Amino acid sequence: MNPALPSRGRWVGEILPVLARWFLGAAFVYLGLHKALHPVDFLKLVRQYELVHSSFGLNSIAIVLPWFEVFCGLLLVTGVAVRGTALLLILMVVPLTVVVIRRALAIQAVHHIPFCAVKFDCGCGNGEVFICRKVLENLVFLGLAAWLLAGGGWKWCLRYALRLPGGRIDSQT
Repeated sequence: MNPALPSRGRWVGEILPVLARWFLGAAFVYLGLHKALHPVDFLKLVRQYELVHSSFGLNSIAIVLPWFEVFCGLLLVTGVAVRGTALLLILMVVPLTVVVIRRALAIQAVHHIPFCAVKFDCGCGNGEVFICRKVLENLVFLGLAAWLLAGGGWKWCLRYALRLPGGRIDSQT
């Protein structure tokens, strides 16, 4: 066995979760920046869901949500508060996925087309996408976030251990 190459167990146990953390973080930084740099376009897409009717609420979502995504992505990339960030992403992606599916079902009913043939810009930062691709993408994001929440991806974290009350150290490994 070549000592320069990581063993399969180390690859799956240490390296793959870190790559997953970096991928998920980079994806949210990219998607959030895309929305943050085009706030008017994002506001128009948020308005299409007809969930919020006040202009203050719509503007707040259009301003805050993209930067929140960027912030969460940066936390994952740097390895700060990984489990908490993963939980926040799950709490954000699940309802957004439900809303996107509801909108896709409404479009399907109006146009009488198969569900996977529905294509629209959901406001996620990728432009127009087929709904089945978007749902699959969100399921991948949820799976990666759940894996990080369960304890994966602690290697190469900026904040590796937390000091608990009483001086104890809680290692995240």
